Amino acid sequence: MKERIEQLSGEFAAALGKATDAKSLEELRIEYLGKKGHVAELMKGLRDVADKKAAGQLINSFKTEVEAKLTEATEALERAAVEAQVRGAKKYNPSLIAERELGSYHPITLVSREVEAVFESMGFTIEDYAEIVGDYECFEALNIPKHHPARDMQDTYYLDNGQLLKTHTSAAQNAIMKKYGAPLRAIFPGRCFRNESTDACHENTFFQMEGMMIGEDISISNLIYFMKTMLSEVFNRDVKVRLRPGFFPFVEPGFELDINCEICGGKGCPSCKNSGWLELCPCGMIHPNVLRDGGIDIEKYSGFAFGLGLTRLAMMKYGVKDIRDFNSGSLRALSQFKSL
Repeated sequence: MKERIEQLSGEFAAALGKATDAKSLEELRIEYLGKKGHVAELMKGLRDVADKKAAGQLINSFKTEVEAKLTEATEALERAAVEAQVRGAKKYNPSLIAERELGSYHPITLVSREVEAVFESMGFTIEDYAEIVGDYECFEALNIPKHHPARDMQDTYYLDNGQLLKTHTSAAQNAIMKKYGAPLRAIFPGRCFRNESTDACHENTFFQMEGMMIGEDISISNLIYFMKTMLSEVFNRDVKVRLRPGFFPFVEPGFELDINCEICGGKGCPSCKNSGWLELCPCGMIHPNVLRDGGIDIEKYSGFAFGLGLTRLAMMKYGVKDIRDFNSGSLRALSQFKSL
């Protein structure tokens, strides 16, 4: 038995030296450790041996040696394969420009930043405000008390805790007035929510930009000047607008500032409801009750406010016929707009 094991050990060492790939190593494993391999044959031969214990120990030692050397050879092959991949791989060059596709800003973001830059150049500060507000900020501070019929104009999303998703950026007026006092010039863009049926020019989620200017001797003429200046900067030309009376409890007098539809050129289309005009900016002189609630001396100061529809402005600037495209999540539609 001892001589046979020594013979097999020598043959195994010779065969192992010639095994250069995983396939040959697997064949060698089967030849020596398989069900019909040399080790199995040695175990069967134990019945013919007088000292079975000593012979069994020799067989187990031989089996352990074969297993260990096969494992070592397999690991060596794997390390060699990895090293070959590393040597053959392209070296990393930190100076190379990464090959990646750049994204683009949402069209409403582009328009918002453009408008912000225009008003900032005219001395307005840019503020931010929460999307979840209380009833006081959204209605009562804007001269819309509880149970007032004007609340029917805005179908609101209420939360279980009594707060609501703001229906207009005007909800920030009271906080901004208390923060700065008078005089002040401020704009505050934000997302608004209303439970509305959607169509080509209405959405339940949209963006506005609220603006206020409070000072001595402020009039409607100031409002018209600033709005026309902003629109001419955004469109890079004079834009035809019209001012018509409109009711909003937080302004007196109140107006609707409409823009000539840029999609149809004023001829009429679904985006402007075939009127040739698109409502862009509810505005007016801030109601004395709103100024008083904001801590402003109404005997000394007056002011105007506007709620610019950023979503509709983006429609006009980029010729988007359906407002729902902005919230569609379609990368094919949104990726065509330039990056800043």
